[in-house]
Amino acid sequence: MSTSTPTSASSNAEVAPTLDGPVPRTLGFLDQGAFWANLGVSLLGFAGVLAVLQPAGAPPLTVTAAVLATVVGTVIGSAMVGLSAMPGAVTGAPAMVLLRGLFGGVLSWIPSVLNVVQLIGWGTFELVVIAQAGTLALGGPTWAWVLGAGVVTTVLTLRPLGMLRLLRRVVTILVAISVAYLAWWLFSAIAEPGSAGSAGGPRLDLGAGGGSWVGFWAGADAAIAVAVSWIPVASDFSRHSRRVSTAFTAATVGYGITQIVCFVVGLAALALVGGNGDDVFAPMLAAPLGLVALLVLTARETDQSFANVYSTAVSVQNLVPRADRRVLCLVIGALVTALALGVTIDDYAVFLAVIGSVFVPLLGVGVGDALVRRGRRPDLSRWAPSRPLMVVAWVVGLAAYQLVNPGGAPGWSDAWSALRDAIGFAPPSWLSASLLSFVVAGAVAAGLALLERRTRASVTAG
Repeated sequence: MSTSTPTSASSNAEVAPTLDGPVPRTLGFLDQGAFWANLGVSLLGFAGVLAVLQPAGAPPLTVTAAVLATVVGTVIGSAMVGLSAMPGAVTGAPAMVLLRGLFGGVLSWIPSVLNVVQLIGWGTFELVVIAQAGTLALGGPTWAWVLGAGVVTTVLTLRPLGMLRLLRRVVTILVAISVAYLAWWLFSAIAEPGSAGSAGGPRLDLGAGGGSWVGFWAGADAAIAVAVSWIPVASDFSRHSRRVSTAFTAATVGYGITQIVCFVVGLAALALVGGNGDDVFAPMLAAPLGLVALLVLTARETDQSFANVYSTAVSVQNLVPRADRRVLCLVIGALVTALALGVTIDDYAVFLAVIGSVFVPLLGVGVGDALVRRGRRPDLSRWAPSRPLMVVAWVVGLAAYQLVNPGGAPGWSDAWSALRDAIGFAPPSWLSASLLSFVVAGAVAAGLALLERRTRASVTAG
């Protein structure tokens, strides 16, 4: 079965319900830039900066180290997202279909299933944080906010390109104003210790010398992990880009700038509440127009859950190509909503550590294979020949990540820590798990791809 092919279409064209349909190329730089910029601003990011400030398995960072780790990690992570957006713009294929060329048709099901799991997790956390912010702002039962956000999310997935156009025309402007206002208020409150912006809570002195630089790369890895969680979905949207260069630039610049801003604003809010992530929205609400700004960001947060639910459906289509995306979105939206009713935000940091170890080396494998392939188009058919050596490269990259940064997931992290102790490996503090796993996976993939090509040539000649 062939996948859909890129086509020109009117500006109001929508995504076909199955993979066999045409792929409208309607998204320019502003459409994609607005989309990625909005994804970089997240309610999760305001509290999520704690994962950078207090990285799992490492001592807390100084505030200066945390800010620098945020910038370095976001620049690296957003560049990876930009790279992952390019193949979709070239081929018109969604992300998991592209993995047919990397792993083979059947073996691409492995990352597809993992991607479905991580996207359901992200979608769940997004609904949780929407409910948390909504309850704090306007009150009411948490379950009502979860259900409302789940319904809105699901409806938006039925017209995905229309959602992107809405972001460009209306939402991005309101979000920029809201974030700028909150940043001004929070930093003004920090500059005036007696200000009501502190909401009467304990303060975290941004000028204090407490903390360490030892866990700098562990903190940077946390910032990278937030960004690279979008790697396995980037081509789901960039496949509708008019140009390849636009897909890369919009993702790298749009996402990178706003994630840095979001994390720094979150750090300022945390400074006013003594580093308590549960109260991160309190100083925002203390601002005169804080309620309005927070409500804008809460309503906009549905673009995050929208992207996760939509890409989950597209990933499932790699397994079942004839499945109707709209039906899948309805089912997945209901599942994510149900899960959000029983999950807490406390599980977020552990979730990040596992994500980074899975999807950073996956990109490395893709880059290593592309360097060997040198422009030759991959086989994206459903039953493309299996390439188990690329799976080996992926696993090697994953192992490299975990040996440097096992994270804090119970059981999983303990096993990797035990293995590290058994082989006597003590990673230096300057070593980044993300960069190491990316380089290792890419190098191993390139070597195995050369071996694979030579072996195939020998068999053909024989």
